[in-house]
Amino acid sequence: MDKETVIAVKNLTKKFGNFTAVDHITLQVSRGEIFGFLGANGAGKTTAMRMLCGLSFPTSGTGTVAGYDILRQAEDIKRHIGYMSQKFSLYENLTVWENLNLFATIYGMSARSIKEKTDAVFKALGMENMRNVLVKEIPIGWKQKLAFTSATLHSPDIVFLDEPTGGVDPSTRRKFWELIYQASSEGMTVFVTTHYLDEAEYCHRVSIMVDGRIKALDSPAGLKQQYRAETMDEVFRIVAKDAQRGE
Repeated sequence: MDKETVIAVKNLTKKFGNFTAVDHITLQVSRGEIFGFLGANGAGKTTAMRMLCGLSFPTSGTGTVAGYDILRQAEDIKRHIGYMSQKFSLYENLTVWENLNLFATIYGMSARSIKEKTDAVFKALGMENMRNVLVKEIPIGWKQKLAFTSATLHSPDIVFLDEPTGGVDPSTRRKFWELIYQASSEGMTVFVTTHYLDEAEYCHRVSIMVDGRIKALDSPAGLKQQYRAETMDEVFRIVAKDAQRGE
């Protein structure tokens, strides 16, 4: 049985004057899917993600995110998604609980729901003894878990992760991906950008943007077969070899 589509865009385009940052991209993402969104710096993936999050309006094209129109219902989109950046989006001088409470309040959760959800989170993550610890004093692995939890506390349909494992060690990265798989198994869609090509192997499907366009889109196994490559790093190098923009 086909899964419900939660992201669907067609010919999505964003121009800044004469520069086309995102050039007629078309894609669909299903509920519970882990979708990797790859591209070198300057490829247009951040601009595309901002449009999907309701933070930027497209120049042309159509699309829906969590069932809401990206042209007319940006505020509705924002209420039904979570977002986590490489910087973890946390407030270092607030405690762990204060961060969770702040983000839950921003997402419109009631005081009762916040208490129930945060109590469950502290127990599930084994963080009961960290409730009143300042975020700046906890290890980076815990900060990463906390940032992901803050972005998903309101049980969004989709969570957007923008380079969420940048600058952390391999062990911490693996543990973080366990959180991603757990969220996916519970029906949450995970839309993730990463510079680590080995992490693309963990995704159900992967797209590769080059110069504002999606040049490849398939499962990791399908892409490796298509490009006769052993790894996703090889696939990326082949697909992006003629890029005019980027690093």
